[in-house]
Amino acid sequence: MIVIYIAILIIFLILTVLNLAFLPRLKAAPPSNSFVSLLIPMRNEERNVESLIRNLKCLTHRSLEVIILDDGSTDQTSELLRKSIGDDPFFKVIAGKPLPEGWIGKVHACHQLSVEAKGEYLFFLDADVRIAPDTIEKVLAEMDRRRSGLITGFPRFPVKPLLGKLLVPFQHFLVFFHLPLVMANYTTFPAFTAAHGAFMFFKRDAYESIGGHQAVRSSLLEDVHITRLVKKKGWKATLINNTEDAVCHMYDTNREVWEGFLKNIYIGLGQNPFMVGVSSLFYFAFYFLPLPLFGYGIISLQEIYCLPLILVWAQTFIIDRTSNQSPHHFWLMPLASLALIAIMWASMLKRIRKQSYKWKGRSY
Repeated sequence: MIVIYIAILIIFLILTVLNLAFLPRLKAAPPSNSFVSLLIPMRNEERNVESLIRNLKCLTHRSLEVIILDDGSTDQTSELLRKSIGDDPFFKVIAGKPLPEGWIGKVHACHQLSVEAKGEYLFFLDADVRIAPDTIEKVLAEMDRRRSGLITGFPRFPVKPLLGKLLVPFQHFLVFFHLPLVMANYTTFPAFTAAHGAFMFFKRDAYESIGGHQAVRSSLLEDVHITRLVKKKGWKATLINNTEDAVCHMYDTNREVWEGFLKNIYIGLGQNPFMVGVSSLFYFAFYFLPLPLFGYGIISLQEIYCLPLILVWAQTFIIDRTSNQSPHHFWLMPLASLALIAIMWASMLKRIRKQSYKWKGRSY
């Protein structure tokens, strides 16, 4: 039995390596005259304002407008925006309108930004993301090379809180292991889709062909749902490795990590209790169980029982290196699997009990 178990883990490792061959990285690109609208929704982002504006002022693409929507912030976001932007002509700040019934806050903010945008390309960026100076040129070149209507990617995630160290890098693992990237990047089948809402770069024609964010106005997983719509309209959506060009400081506290994942993960599983059960069993059997087996192997002096954990560590390490994650994160994979299982069940139970998810002062 242990030999079959090890063989399965070896297959997982090989499939991961093969899958990553279909994940393109952004490449150096020449200047472009294409007009880009860089669109940023903000709600209570005072901790990000100054560093974000400094970052954006370093962008080398100059055919650009930066539109920021202040979505009813109650902290110092508005004041810091005025102070940081000064009289820079590339920036425009607009005030968000009240949230209509049936809309998710961020989706409504992005919709308002798209209405204001004049660019032939729309680049939606979260306030906690920092990008390399030549990122826009690189994405434009990749979009042309791939003939895509949308470029998206999961940034590198520096993490501080313990729960963040367990769960945030798991985003890369889930996508790079479970999503067949050759199908995601070379076909328009909506089923093979992953996206990260912090980094969404649309060709305007593709965005407008689906009705923009209005088409996903009630979705808490709007990034994936809007990407599926792009594919349904016949546009390619390319998932790239942008970890050398984009950094996302997602969460500062364990509570933020918990609430952020809680609102998305059950929806990501199709709100299907069966999928929660299957996923829980899978990650317990293949990604936590190797830890006690390793302990048994050490105590019993049977090296074969140590091999499953080594294979799990190897698979995680390869994904971590590909995504520029901490070189020490892979040690945490068994504990990260338990954390994933816990939050899947918590998210499902909250939905079943008809309790609301909370995010940025709003309930959904």
